[in-house]
Amino acid sequence: MKIAIASGKGGTGKTTVAVNLALSAPDGARLLDCDVEEPNCHIFMNPEIETSHSVAIQVPHVTESACTACGECADLCQFNAIVSLATTPLVFPELCHGCGGCVRVCPAGAIEEVPQIIGSVACGVTGKVTFVQGRLNVGHPMSPPVIRAVKQHILDDAVNIIDCPPGTSCPAVAALKDADMAVLVTEPTPFGLHDLTLAVEMVRVMDIPVGVVINRSDIGDDRVVVCCERENIPVL
Repeated sequence: MKIAIASGKGGTGKTTVAVNLALSAPDGARLLDCDVEEPNCHIFMNPEIETSHSVAIQVPHVTESACTACGECADLCQFNAIVSLATTPLVFPELCHGCGGCVRVCPAGAIEEVPQIIGSVACGVTGKVTFVQGRLNVGHPMSPPVIRAVKQHILDDAVNIIDCPPGTSCPAVAALKDADMAVLVTEPTPFGLHDLTLAVEMVRVMDIPVGVVINRSDIGDDRVVVCCERENIPVL
């Protein structure tokens, strides 16, 4: 199975649940830390790292002597990663999503793709748990490519525990994609309920079965339980 541990907000105890769930698997599990902007499963697991590799995306490089300044590359790019001002295009690699579209539409063949390292993936073991961690390099805003690189280590015949980034934006969606089940970790507070509601909407749009873990359940009130009963979501 692929079990994604997610949350609508940070600080709910998502990593605590993910780590303990991986450690409780009787035949071992694979723990994949996809919270690549601030990975911290290793603090609890203290794994012995065996291998690591860089993660790169392809970004455009313009050959000035071949460029005709037609502007078709800039017209195509929806992220303003390449801008043409009737001169040789300016490239902003930090905005590039690596789609390669600018290379394909350039009539002069003046654009090629070059790799840009944006992060790394490390693999190791702790007891029966196989540990995989992604880390986004400081200064790079796009974490989904690193998350996808971590998920390449998922095995279909194993229990895979995926520690997702908090929230409901692109990184969380990338980590949750293709999961067999989502476990949403929340807390019984107004903030917890508000962000849980957003996370539930996200996983339902993605058609992923969902259950809820209420951390610090002895504080706050019963508003999360009432919400889960109303939405027919099991409190695990």
